[in-house]
Amino acid sequence: MTTPAAPLIELHYLGRTWRMDGPVQRVPGAMCDSVNHASSTAIGTALSRAAHTRLDPDPLIDDAWGDRLVPALNRANSRSLAVAVLAARGEPAPAMEPQAALDHMLRAAPGYTNIILRTRYTEDLLREAAARGTRQYVILGAGFDSFALRRPRFAEHVAVFEVDRPPTQALKRQGIAEAGLSVPESLHLIAADLAQDDLAAVLARTPYRFDQPAFFAWLGVSMFLSRETNLASLRAIAGCSAPGSELVFTYFDDRIYYLQAQEFRRMQDSVRSVGEPFLSGFDPSRLAGELRQAGFDLLEDLDEAQLVARYSRTGRPFMAPLANSRIAFARRNHRQSSISMPAGCDCDIASTG
Repeated sequence: MTTPAAPLIELHYLGRTWRMDGPVQRVPGAMCDSVNHASSTAIGTALSRAAHTRLDPDPLIDDAWGDRLVPALNRANSRSLAVAVLAARGEPAPAMEPQAALDHMLRAAPGYTNIILRTRYTEDLLREAAARGTRQYVILGAGFDSFALRRPRFAEHVAVFEVDRPPTQALKRQGIAEAGLSVPESLHLIAADLAQDDLAAVLARTPYRFDQPAFFAWLGVSMFLSRETNLASLRAIAGCSAPGSELVFTYFDDRIYYLQAQEFRRMQDSVRSVGEPFLSGFDPSRLAGELRQAGFDLLEDLDEAQLVARYSRTGRPFMAPLANSRIAFARRNHRQSSISMPAGCDCDIASTG
């Protein structure tokens, strides 16, 4: 007997399962099967950056790559999902044209401003680090980041190390191939699940230099991890960082979990429905001390309203801050006596004490 083929397009959103021909009854267990599937939030993030570049006046970033890096089938998934969701909400997209529906849904999402601002803020700081001589950029939870492909002039000599789960990395490689591109020599796509794999061991499989400063970006990730995993991740990043290395990361003020504003509940329902629930945050009043214990000095900690004010201009109506969303910038301190490295690493690092 022939087993029926599984549908090629299946979407999970707002507690329901959707296929190309509309909503169907939930498939038991499908919502949380995130182990074998690429991150839906990573796809949405890349498409949001592209929509901003195409549509928003005076865009803060120039990153239309999401329209190319996300494979064609997944872009079709997203467009079909947008039409179905907007129809279910009773919100007609412009003529219900699929791409317009998707753009409408992306730009109306509570996290849209955060995606744009965190990218601009991080790359501004990376530019400064590169001017000081930093030549390594490590993106943790990289998703469909396009930095290494659009490569600004200031980063001509910067090696990029992108770490993400194997399904997401496989889909990104597929997207690069579909776009008719090859992976640049300076880009290292590393398939690893940092909830299970040791960061130092993962980086040791690449040309990453433990004895040279690096710039780490950890954006849109910490809220999906437990508090214990977040603290362990900070220690792991410090353990792979030469003094002077820098880290930018986003987080939620942990008050957001018990304030439960309507906007946050809507976001929480959305990410939970695709098997990627928000789990934890940090207390801003304790963050400097926790970073110091991990091996970093906190240099800047901004809420999203402060970030909006920094980049605000007339003609940017998309910039609506999300309450209790924050971004932190830290530098590796000299107080730890050594940098932890995996066995067999031949990097010669002197004591930093």
